[in-house]
Amino acid sequence: MRVNLSKHMKIGIVCYPTYGGSGVVATELGKALAKNGHEVHFIAYNQPARLYHFFDNVYYHEVSVLDYPLFEYPPYETALASKLVDVIQFYRLDILHVHYAIPHASAAFLARTILQEKGIYTPIVTTLHGTDITLVGKDATFAPVVSFSINQSDGVTAVSDSLRKQTFDFFEVRNQIEVIPNFIDLEEFKKYNKDHFKKAIAPNGEFVLMHTSNFRKVKRIEDVVQIFYHVQQKLSAKLLLVGDGPERMKAEQMCRDLNIAHEVRFLGKQDAVGELLAVTDLFLMPSESESFGLAALEAMACEVPVISSDTGGIPEININGVTGFMSAVGNVEEMAANAVYILSNKERLQTFRDNALKQAQRFDINNIVPMYERYYETVLERCVLCKQNPSKRLPG
Repeated sequence: MRVNLSKHMKIGIVCYPTYGGSGVVATELGKALAKNGHEVHFIAYNQPARLYHFFDNVYYHEVSVLDYPLFEYPPYETALASKLVDVIQFYRLDILHVHYAIPHASAAFLARTILQEKGIYTPIVTTLHGTDITLVGKDATFAPVVSFSINQSDGVTAVSDSLRKQTFDFFEVRNQIEVIPNFIDLEEFKKYNKDHFKKAIAPNGEFVLMHTSNFRKVKRIEDVVQIFYHVQQKLSAKLLLVGDGPERMKAEQMCRDLNIAHEVRFLGKQDAVGELLAVTDLFLMPSESESFGLAALEAMACEVPVISSDTGGIPEININGVTGFMSAVGNVEEMAANAVYILSNKERLQTFRDNALKQAQRFDINNIVPMYERYYETVLERCVLCKQNPSKRLPG
């Protein structure tokens, strides 16, 4: 039995409303789906960071958590489940897409169970993004709930082959997992002519290196500083550090100790990352773990080669010796040497730039969003019997 999606599909999207990768991907996906004519409902405790102005076909529903004296911690998961029941029932959503396994998938399961009592079955698609599996999910406190939520989802996707494999390695998962990679909007992330801006950052024609992250330990910010220190011994260069987090203060002190603080600019959180990438010559991502590496993809879309570690899903994006170079985690000397190799020859740098853009085009949002639309259709077709008989669920 075919399900006719046409332009009338009503999709609920649950995500963290922060600057993190999962929130960014979820928001950009919802905006693209709305642009394609679907009705999209975001459900979160704050308005998503990338949902900064009016978009046709887009709705936002805030999850309010009341502070009862009885509770030491606000019961967000319960409040989210109740809001999902309300939104699904009132707006008659066709499908619910939750990003990040906990608490979103478990809250979605609770909402679906409540709605089944009312004769309503709304399929759940869960997208795994990374730390919900590799870090938080592995914690014994959460692992049983993560496994259960994945197995109870009607469809499950992961953003990379690496993350898919890790999920099967870490958890007792019976469900199939479809790999649908993260994507890039090439209209938003592209190389602009920002020569005047670059002149302000690098007034003497220095090379500009850049790193952006949430400055957690897993991002290895000290390695970023060390790489730049070694590069700066060979070439005139500046370093832009975009973002904020617990490791920032340590990184600032390290720059002072190495006497390179005057060559490094800490820019904090920035919305216009694309404009900064437009003046960047090389992107640094020496992470200990990356499920995908969205920041690297954004750089490549702006024709910026990438120096990275070879962990997680990064090898699925950064092609060693073509779009940049990869090294073992912590090998800052090799990363620095590769950076110097790319930057020290103008023609070579241009070749790496061209290759980076070509690779990024594979992940164009216009190529990836239809994959989600087809997957929704597959899940809905599989759940037709579930809607007819809410007591029966067809596993994915």
